Amino acid sequence: MLPQHLKQIRVLMLNDKECLERTLFRLEQGFELQFRLGPSLQGRRVMVRTNYPLEGKEFERNNFRVLGWSYPTGREDDSDKFCSLDLKIAGSYQYYFGYGDTEQSGGGYIVVDPVLHVGANNDILPLDCITIQTYLSKCLGHLDDWPDRLRVAKESGYNMIHFTPLQTLGESRSCYSLADQLSFNPEFSPAGQSYSWEDVGVLVEMLKKEWSMLCITDVVYNHTAANSEWIREHPECGYNLVNSPHLRPAWVLDRALWHLTTRVAEGRYEAKGLPADITNESHLNAIRSVLWQDVYPQIKLWEFYQVKVDVAVEQFRTLLLNGTKPDHSKTEGKKGLKIIQDPNYRRYGSTVDMDSALETFVPHSSSPEHVEECCGWLRQRVDQLNEEQHHIVHQHQEQAANCIVGNVVYEHLAENGPKLGPVCRKNPLVTRYFTFPYPDMTLDQELQMLDQPDKTCHFLAHNGWVMSDDPLRNFADSSSNVYLRRELVCWGDSVKLRYGNGPEDCPYLWAHMQKYTEITATYFHGVRLDNCHSTPLHVAEFMMDVARTACPNLYVVAELFTGSEELDNVFVTKLGITSLIREAMSAGDSHEEGRLVYRYGGEPVGACVQPSLRPLMPSIAHAMFLDVTHDNECPIQLRSALDSLPSSAMVSMACCATGSTRGYDELVPHQISVVKEERFYPKWNPSAPPSSTGEVGLQTGIIAGKLALNKLHQELASQGFIQVFVDQVNADIVAVTRHCPSTHQSVVAVCRTAFWNPKTHQYDTDVPPMFIPGKIEEVVLEARTVERHAGSYKKDDNYINGMPEYTVEIKEHISLEESAVVKKAGVISKGASEFVQEITFQKLTPGSVIAFRLMSRLTLADLNILLFRCDSEEQEDGGGCYSIPGWESLKYAGLQGLMSVLADIRPNNDLGHPLCGNLRQGDWLIDFVSNRLINREGPLAQVGEWLGAMFDYLKHIPRYLIPCYFDAILVSTYTTALDATHKLMSSFIQNGSSFVRYLALGSVQMCGVGRFPALPPLSTKLEGVPYRISPVTGEKEQCCVSLAAGLPHFSSGIFRCWGRDTFIALRGLMLLTGRHIEARNIILAFAGTLRHGLIPNLLGEGRCARYNCRDAVWWWLQCIQDYATHVPQGHEILRCPVTRMYPTDDCEPRTPGEMEQPLYDVIHEALQRHLQGISFRERNAGSKIDMNMRDEGFNVATNVDPATGFVTGGNRFNCGTWMDKMGESERARNKGMPATPRDGAAVEIVGLSKSAVRWVVELHAEGLFPYDGVKVHRDGKEVFISYSQWNQQLQQSFEAGFWVSGNPEDPNEEHPDLVHKKGIYKDSYGASSPWCDYQLRPNFTIAMVVAPELFTVERAWMALDVAEKKLLGPLGMKTLDPEDMVYCGIYDNALDNDNYNLAKGFNYHQGPEWLWPVGYFLRAKLYFAKQLGDDTYAKTVTLVKNVLSRHYTHLERSPWKGLPELTNENGQYCPFSCETQAWSLATVLEVLYDL
Repeated sequence: MLPQHLKQIRVLMLNDKECLERTLFRLEQGFELQFRLGPSLQGRRVMVRTNYPLEGKEFERNNFRVLGWSYPTGREDDSDKFCSLDLKIAGSYQYYFGYGDTEQSGGGYIVVDPVLHVGANNDILPLDCITIQTYLSKCLGHLDDWPDRLRVAKESGYNMIHFTPLQTLGESRSCYSLADQLSFNPEFSPAGQSYSWEDVGVLVEMLKKEWSMLCITDVVYNHTAANSEWIREHPECGYNLVNSPHLRPAWVLDRALWHLTTRVAEGRYEAKGLPADITNESHLNAIRSVLWQDVYPQIKLWEFYQVKVDVAVEQFRTLLLNGTKPDHSKTEGKKGLKIIQDPNYRRYGSTVDMDSALETFVPHSSSPEHVEECCGWLRQRVDQLNEEQHHIVHQHQEQAANCIVGNVVYEHLAENGPKLGPVCRKNPLVTRYFTFPYPDMTLDQELQMLDQPDKTCHFLAHNGWVMSDDPLRNFADSSSNVYLRRELVCWGDSVKLRYGNGPEDCPYLWAHMQKYTEITATYFHGVRLDNCHSTPLHVAEFMMDVARTACPNLYVVAELFTGSEELDNVFVTKLGITSLIREAMSAGDSHEEGRLVYRYGGEPVGACVQPSLRPLMPSIAHAMFLDVTHDNECPIQLRSALDSLPSSAMVSMACCATGSTRGYDELVPHQISVVKEERFYPKWNPSAPPSSTGEVGLQTGIIAGKLALNKLHQELASQGFIQVFVDQVNADIVAVTRHCPSTHQSVVAVCRTAFWNPKTHQYDTDVPPMFIPGKIEEVVLEARTVERHAGSYKKDDNYINGMPEYTVEIKEHISLEESAVVKKAGVISKGASEFVQEITFQKLTPGSVIAFRLMSRLTLADLNILLFRCDSEEQEDGGGCYSIPGWESLKYAGLQGLMSVLADIRPNNDLGHPLCGNLRQGDWLIDFVSNRLINREGPLAQVGEWLGAMFDYLKHIPRYLIPCYFDAILVSTYTTALDATHKLMSSFIQNGSSFVRYLALGSVQMCGVGRFPALPPLSTKLEGVPYRISPVTGEKEQCCVSLAAGLPHFSSGIFRCWGRDTFIALRGLMLLTGRHIEARNIILAFAGTLRHGLIPNLLGEGRCARYNCRDAVWWWLQCIQDYATHVPQGHEILRCPVTRMYPTDDCEPRTPGEMEQPLYDVIHEALQRHLQGISFRERNAGSKIDMNMRDEGFNVATNVDPATGFVTGGNRFNCGTWMDKMGESERARNKGMPATPRDGAAVEIVGLSKSAVRWVVELHAEGLFPYDGVKVHRDGKEVFISYSQWNQQLQQSFEAGFWVSGNPEDPNEEHPDLVHKKGIYKDSYGASSPWCDYQLRPNFTIAMVVAPELFTVERAWMALDVAEKKLLGPLGMKTLDPEDMVYCGIYDNALDNDNYNLAKGFNYHQGPEWLWPVGYFLRAKLYFAKQLGDDTYAKTVTLVKNVLSRHYTHLERSPWKGLPELTNENGQYCPFSCETQAWSLATVLEVLYDL
């Protein structure tokens, strides 16, 4: 389940009387759909119903349920209540809503896309990654040969195969005329074998698992082969003359036309100017004459629609004579007469309604002459009505004549037609519309069969299609005259199926087709709905529901010819069609083809970044964009062979599914007919010679180019290149750009089309230069279609072969300099702030493609500059934060500085704010934002150029509008930058809550690269170390990211990097965020500065380092352990080379690389030096390095107490832990006196050392650390101390030394008189002022987190309880017990008075509430609560969330977007604190990670 802020939520606003059945709403699985009430429905008791099933229930199309309302505010408020669906199942679903007595006052459909999986690991195949190739199944040969033939698709880079139907074919051999929908075509089995659907299933599964290819096949619901056995047994499944008697006149005409064919073929109409070989216009006129003079008069079609006059008059006369009165309930007193069509369509079978006749023709009296007069009127009116019917049939016959002649023109005369030659029985004048399964006889004999139902039930209507018809209309039903008017483009091999309104109307057909569907969906991953627009919707709906039961993530494609997007949507929404087939061949020129690429693929470049919760917008159907479909004309015949590659490239650059048909890539120069083709496809052979007809390889046709294009297509889709721009460079050249908004990368493909054959068409040799904005990183591919000497094309008898005379010259992933297509590339400036590369071409010949990759991705270090950087960081580069006259400077020079201010302006539309005034008055701020970035290298400069281009538009609009548009541009850029930031981080951040992501921004805020390298150089043997040309020296130098301690005070120069701060913050800000290489570099850089066995406190680039802290080395060791634990293969850091700056304590800094050793040696040295004992005097001791410290304070000593194993050290004149305030006031006489020396064994150092020693023991046991202990000199002897022994000693000594029981009899208690809080752990052990040991401070919680094994659970819980009650503040932890006599919770570093405990901020760690210890306190609570059981843990989680909610609120409101170093007592703001501190952010993030 995704966290709420990451979950994609779409909101559909319901409006009264809004029916959206023809609107397409596409959603993905995992999305939440919320229905909310629009204004017209608020205040009504609305009920929303849907057929989307409850979890675990089967989908039933007609089973609707009511959705419950959610009230986010807890109140019944119509403005924000919603009901929702968690979409987890693919398919088409309906919703509707109503209120009061109206059950339906609006509604519509939603379509949920399937999720497709490929490969052994079931990787997701996004829909836009699909590249499909169609195969005519009958050309694959025996099933055993399929892998060799299908391998062509795999090696050409396709990931989906479309098979035409695999069932037994009808006698026409058309791929789509199936004799038996249930049987696997026996042709696919060699002699002695009988393959089945199960064998196909095995092959399909192999393709999916081993080749990562999916398979789909057609389903044909509309018709069956005319020779299907089952239709003979079940003629009710088709439209015959018994169940569809309205077709009788059309059948009579059809038979008459067949007899006309036989007579024309025999030459019997030559005398009338109609020979068998029809070649000119006069022959067409002769056809018309014959129809009107011979055919129509003979068959008298009008009689099927007319009334027998005498019969009607006689019936009327009888009624009049009997005095019958009209039935007024039927006539409603209305006069008038019309024909009632005979439902059985017999000649003169129609009647008139006698009630209407009696109502209309009323005699003056019952006298015979008045009755006869009335009968005369009736006769006159019926004659008139018959004449009207004759006229209507005449119109039908005119249309029939037009259609017959049109058909003859196409089949016999048209240049693009089949030119069938003389009329004969095989090639009749027109295709027969009905089956006639009987021997030849005369037309009169055939017409007598009309009265024999056992015969006429076998006269079945063929299927076909009707030009410009309404696809939702059934052209074979009684309301249609398509068959009579000969408007059907008929498939004479297939019978149209008659489903009726449901399974009860034709049980056998529905059951047969259901089984067919189940077989298909069981063995294939998707279906293509053949002839979808003519398939009855209710049938296709039913069958797709059946298919999805067998295959829930069924991929459904269809080609619709409705001519209307709205009509397309009817099919897409009701059937849940995933992709609609679109074709590049439909374009008449390159301009139109480019428009199709733009239409079907992706968002426009520069589209707004959308939030995860947004309105549900109508969409166009997802496209499957093919360079050519398998049933259309060959592009080589219509265009030229050279166009195959560039048109394919344009298709591949579309942001949708793409594909082709087998033969296109091999340059087969003719259409591969779905009816007539019987040859086999060639097999794959990587070394096939160009002239081979039975095998193909990468040298064949454009296969090598298609492979590169398919790879590029899949890469662009999978990497988020969702934006598309199409530029028509000139008549033949189209440039398609795909852009990734999160990484700012673009790929531009320049395609030179060849719609006309260069041998007959003069192409311009002058190719205009192109101007490509941004820096070209590489040429992804360049390919040219070139001629070669491999013989010319000759159609092979056995294999579907292509043109050997063309191939593709291709290069991939080359530099611009290596390109053969580009002549030269120069950078030019276009306008004030847009940098552009001018590309001049030398070999962009027709049939060529070149694709460039632009702009490298922004790194997190780049994003630090783009988003943040406080004033002192910017000043280092010679700049600063923007200052608004009469107001203040922005907190950051990056976007966050502005976003923080705009966030306050936006809600109240505070356009009077000084920032808005500044924007209205001039372009200074606008130019500052873009120029600051343009002046930098690489991707940042390009972002600056893009912003500059955007801002240029601003400069031309009225000044009063500039603030709102400036805000819009910045919001778009900022959200894109945040998106890019999170994508570069770990899954914990990417999938985390908004709080987690806010905190993770602290990593970008604090981690950056300044003008001067903050870290000492790393070993040149390491990989992943970034380099740059120094902006100062011009020499190559390392530019590793360093971690600032806090902003704004500790952000630049030598005060940026501190050992202790870095390693307290590193786990949270770098390891948990996934910045592993940068974290490694920092660990190794500090390792190189180890001296005296210590890591420096102030790093000072290593050369100015101060080794005056006892804890930094232990935090460093803890980070190495965390790195090894968190990072995959993290233990490898132990073998990384460390270049030592100070291999001996007293040496001068060594040059990088002079002395290197693996990290495990440096770790071992640090531990060995502590066990031996460390004692030295700081270099340059005195006011030069510390103007406040007394002389004794410069003496540094630390060692391991042999009696306890505790790391102990320091003296009362220095402060070696994080509580390091040195007195500064001469007036109060505290100068040179540490407020909190914490000498002895500080509790957190004991915990950190225990953690480190335990870890090296474990590493040694696993063979990852070569040392099991150290040798030290004691009393003149060399002694070996094992790490295991030290570890055990710490375990045994800790609680004895640190637990304050409060029991005066406690044997471990040395100073019972100093105890003033019991049930706590001491802050130190063995301090020079013993009462300091007993002060309640939060430091023991650190030891609890890093070495929980030292604590007994009950005691730990008791101590944590005391800390919670006494020390926990709103944001931070009090640094001292408020009941301590020196406690003061307000820090004022500027105050100088006589108070020893306060002057010059002496109480820095004597009460003010520091944030970072809260992280350790909460993590310790969580750890020990878990040991105490579920109930305690649940309560603790509540506490933790409660505490952290205050941090979240602060973070949201802070203009610095950070957490401060400290607050004054009870969470009050402290002006002397850093506004955002690395370790504050890091430790809170660690709590959320533990949660």
